Amino acid sequence: MGRADQGVADLRGRYLVVPRTLCFITHGDDVLLLRGAPHKRIWPNRYNGIGGHVEPGEDVYTAALREIREETGLEVTDLRLRGVVNVCPSPDGVGVFLFVFTARALGREVRSSSEGTPEWIPKDRVGELDLVEDLPILLPRVLGMGPSDPPLFAHYAYDEHDRLVVRFQTPGPSRFP
Repeated sequence: MGRADQGVADLRGRYLVVPRTLCFITHGDDVLLLRGAPHKRIWPNRYNGIGGHVEPGEDVYTAALREIREETGLEVTDLRLRGVVNVCPSPDGVGVFLFVFTARALGREVRSSSEGTPEWIPKDRVGELDLVEDLPILLPRVLGMGPSDPPLFAHYAYDEHDRLVVRFQTPGPSRFP
């Protein structure tokens, strides 16, 4: 199969996505969140996980590791895919595929980047922070997952009042033989 067989020559009317990663790193009973830099275009001064765009030529796993190193300086272990979120911010056919990971930090020493300041937060205090709007829903689900739990799947959209609507899909048994 060649490039032409991938079906991307004519994208008119197709749903297009920007791939991004989001990782929640733990150490003991703490989770590492990034307080966005005040100058950031999206989510300034708000807390989010660690992550960003997948670069051309990268797979999502490699992108997650790169973003972790760039934004925190940390080395991690046990990087696991925990979910895939389809974010549909507008009806124009462009969205985001968010690949959600967890990892464990080998140490606690972090460094800031132009993206913001990483901070270790006790898991039971996360709700006191100014979080990116989906984190109060997503973070407890992801951090509550066991080692053998399958990835979660979610769809984010916005209603007529510009409020986030989150829908989780629970995979069931396969309907195929």
